[in-house]
Parts: sequence; C-alpha cells; structure tokens
Amino acid sequence: MEPSNVYFADLRASFRTNLLSKVTSLLESINLKGTIRPRDLTAIKLHFGEKGNLAFIRPNFIRRIVDYARECGAYPFLTDTNTLYTGARGNSVSHLNTAIENGFAYAVVNAPIIIADGLMGGAYEKVAIDKEIIKEAFIAKDIYNSDSIISVAHFKGHEVSGFGGSIKNVGMGCASRRGKLQQHSDLLPKIKVKKCIGCGDCAEHCAQSAISVIEKKAVIDPERCVGCGECIIVCPNGAIDVQWGRDTALFQKKLAEYAFAALKGKEKRSVFINFLLQISPACDCVPFNDAPIVRDLGIMASRDPVAVDQASVDMVNRQAGLDGSCLKSNKEAGEDKFRGVYPGIDWNIQLEHAEEIGLGTRKYKLIEI
Repeated sequence: MEPSNVYFADLRASFRTNLLSKVTSLLESINLKGTIRPRDLTAIKLHFGEKGNLAFIRPNFIRRIVDYARECGAYPFLTDTNTLYTGARGNSVSHLNTAIENGFAYAVVNAPIIIADGLMGGAYEKVAIDKEIIKEAFIAKDIYNSDSIISVAHFKGHEVSGFGGSIKNVGMGCASRRGKLQQHSDLLPKIKVKKCIGCGDCAEHCAQSAISVIEKKAVIDPERCVGCGECIIVCPNGAIDVQWGRDTALFQKKLAEYAFAALKGKEKRSVFINFLLQISPACDCVPFNDAPIVRDLGIMASRDPVAVDQASVDMVNRQAGLDGSCLKSNKEAGEDKFRGVYPGIDWNIQLEHAEEIGLGTRKYKLIEI
C-alpha cells in the first residue's frame, strides 16, 4: 500500500498568516471541496469537553472549519454522542448545555449542534461489518444518516488506548451508548446493591422489561437485557455501573473496528484533523485536564485516519517531555511518551489492527504547509 499524505501546519504565525488561515490551508490541502458535495449533511465530529476540562479544541478553530464547509455548499452540523458513564454529557440536554458553556454556541461556531444518538443515547443504526470481533456495530443514528464526516480530534493520551486521536474520535465517538458498552465490556451493567434504594426508576425506563425490583433492590435479567446502558444514566443514586473490561488490547481492536463501521459507506466522504495542542495525558472526558506532556506542536490533516494518528504519535514521541507533567519516565526526545504515562498499554495495537482491517495505512508522507 502506498503511503498516505499527511499535511502538517506548525504554530508559527505572522501578520500575514495566522493559525486560522493555516486551518484553511490544511482543508485545501486535503481537498475538502472535492470530498464533501453541495447539500451534504456534513457531520463535524468533535468532543465538546467535559465540564471542568479545558483542553478541548477552541471553538474559533471549529468556526473556520464550519465556514469552509459552507463555502463547499454543505450543510455542516457539530456532533458528538452521549457518554456511557454519568456526567455532564450523559444525556442530550446536559450535553448541549455543556457544549454551550464551553463556547460552542451557534453565534460562535455558525452551525447547529446535534447530539447524534438521541435524548438518552438510544438512537442508533445497526451496521454489519463482520470483522474479527465486531460483527454488527451500533452507530449513532444521525451520524449514520449524514452524508459526509469531518473528524476533528484533540490528540492526547488515553487511559485505555494509550492515546486518543482520529480512530478514537470516530470509533468511540460515533457509537451509541449500546455501542460504547460493546466496546468497553462484554458484560451487562451491574447493580451496586449497597447504593440501590429500590426506587424503580431503572425498571420503569427499561424498554426490554429486563429490570425488576425484588426486596427493595433492582435485579437485571440477563436473558432480556440488550446492554443499551440507559439504566446507568437514569439511576438517581449511581447504583448501576458498567462492568469495565480490563483487556486493553481487545478494547483497541474493538475501537478500530467501530471506526470502520462509522465510516462504512463514507470512506471517500471523510477527512481527519488532529490538533496537537495541550497534549494532556488523559481523555477530555474527565472533568479536568492535567499539564501537557509535551509542547504544543501544530495541526495535522489527512484523508486517512490511520496515517494521521501514526504521524501524530510519532511527532509527539520525538519531543522532549515537559517538566512539571505527570511523565515519570520516557522524558527524553525519541522516547515513547504514552508508554511513559501508561506503561502497561501498547498503543500500537489500535494502529496495527486498523491497518489490518483496511481502515488505512500506517505508512505516511508528512507534508509541511
């Protein structure tokens, strides 16, 4: 397979060229006008940031991408999916409020926000892919129904996959709650008996009638439960939780296969942008962001999600680690920064598996603009 082109804009700027104009140059380099068509319902997939986390991509950058998509004649909308865990983005109302508080109001970004998997994360379409692990994926309905995708990812560390970039942005980020549960765990939600007060809210909301209250405690019928995860969100006492999987290699393979499912039918209608800014050690899903592990580097763009992630992780690892960060090892230039934060996680797995299933190639040609 031939190397894929990955375009890179550094952070040098002047009166003639600022960072927003560099975003435009990247979009031109990846031929966005030849990728999305007039009247395309174009999903700009990003992470709005958990409340309290400030490492998410600035809305100003997103506005420039929106405006360029509009110039192409498309109808862009900003989108993400509801979280599997309870938090500030666990349902669409809270999610929208959080996005607006973080600066993604229409007046700023010039596009509407659509939470793609519905009010409670239950709106999805089944996508058959028949891969090694995932045979049928549960992709958020409004992303499935979109015509094209612009993935905009904050490149950073991740506590289960080592790092999170374009593959994670579309793999996890385009999955419905049921799809997220399928990736994180092969097990059904569990009841925390000590926290359960037997209020019955979970049973009332269960579409499968899989939950009953016995002796003032909720009980899940494994024969009826489909793993949608809605009970996790509706429980007012935090008494229902995911049985988090501990096999990080398996998780990374599922992540890559879900990215394949999310892009199925849109392979030639998708582009991928990684922002290598505020490269924090953990996901933007946590309600804080720790000090960055390396300096700010720039922005990458490609039509290949595997290549842009490989180029991003290579560039990060070429840097010297920053003093004052959580890095305890691998601080020298050329050493693996993500293994320095998460020594037990081999992040190569998501890239290797993504290449094996045909999502893209790890070979790339880096072109500085």
